[in-house]
Amino acid sequence: MTTVQQPFVTDITELRRRAREQMDQGAVTGNYGGETSQAIDLLQTALATEIVCVLRYTVHNISAVGIDSESVKQEFAEHARDEYDHMQKIAERINQLGGTPNMDPAGLHTRSATEYGSAQKLIDMIKENLVAERIAVEHYRDLIRYFADKDPTTRVMLEGILAQEEEHANDMHDLLEAHEGTPFLKP
Repeated sequence: MTTVQQPFVTDITELRRRAREQMDQGAVTGNYGGETSQAIDLLQTALATEIVCVLRYTVHNISAVGIDSESVKQEFAEHARDEYDHMQKIAERINQLGGTPNMDPAGLHTRSATEYGSAQKLIDMIKENLVAERIAVEHYRDLIRYFADKDPTTRVMLEGILAQEEEHANDMHDLLEAHEGTPFLKP
């Protein structure tokens, strides 16, 4: 049995009318599949998480010491830059959805999925960052599942961030193995 597919047809006249009539809604159009306020709230948590990660990697880059610290410091600095880029992307998406990115330091620790930490030794810094990356990976996977087809733009952005967070977790795991000689987390 052959099924005849109907051609994709958009009522261009209606599309143009709605676009003009609803200009005050910016990038959010009538066929947005999610609830913008919920999307913004979820992205605010991701934003806070990235801010905390930028701060943690930055302080670790500055304060790491020891014979093996230079290469690790470079890795921390690179990750801080990546986390800053993630922060920017998420803040821009919040803005596109009609929200205001919450970068207020007050309450940052309660809005973030990850923790700032208090490591003093190089190995402990690596462990803190590995734990934070693992939290971020799981958090982004949950967000990606939530946004799915409701908001493909946000989902695709988060998928790109997730790929880098997985790379960061792998980098921290490799550093941990190199500095301890044994894996911290068993596969």
